[in-house]
Amino acid sequence: MKQLICLICLAFLISGCALFDSPRQMEKTADQLAADGASAFMRGKYRAAITAYTDLKDWYPFSRYAILAELKIADAHFHLKEYIQAIAAYEQFERMHPRNEAIPYVINQIGLSWFNQIDTVDRDITPAKNALAHFRRLMEQFPEDDYAREAPERIQACIDKIAGHELYVAKFYMKTGQYLAGLKRFEHIVEFYPGTPQSETALNLIPECAALLAEDEAKKD
Repeated sequence: MKQLICLICLAFLISGCALFDSPRQMEKTADQLAADGASAFMRGKYRAAITAYTDLKDWYPFSRYAILAELKIADAHFHLKEYIQAIAAYEQFERMHPRNEAIPYVINQIGLSWFNQIDTVDRDITPAKNALAHFRRLMEQFPEDDYAREAPERIQACIDKIAGHELYVAKFYMKTGQYLAGLKRFEHIVEFYPGTPQSETALNLIPECAALLAEDEAKKD
């Protein structure tokens, strides 16, 4: 019985080694995997590119291509519109290589990954807020970089979307009789988003909302 158990364990160990020893690792060099990844990426085969670059990163972590592989994996997710995965990959790249020359590009890509998730003003505005934060960070940390020069227009688009969301909520409060909450929202828009069309609209609605609030409180009294 003991001999049988030993044979089973030995067979398991041998098969286990076979499972972890991928034949591709033995067949392809770092140069070949880098070439595979680049070829797939250029042909728009982003899933295949992720596979090749992941193998390169995992099997040859000290290769001269390893850092590039990390970045291209993030880029491939971005092109696949897998923005959550792209953000995670870009953020990991920045944590691991904070002084890399590609950091301005990485920050911009994180901002774009959030920016591309922005929806209508009645939906969650978190993507716009996160995009705004990263585009502003890009301008603060790398003001002379080419990517920073493209940021102001996107920053304004984010502000417009955030202010639009705030106005949507304020109007909803006013429409549903929550006048105090609506008034505070209108005042918030005027204070924090001056010069925007939403700020002008809010300014015009403040007197009406304030009057409705006073009337409502008078009725309660």
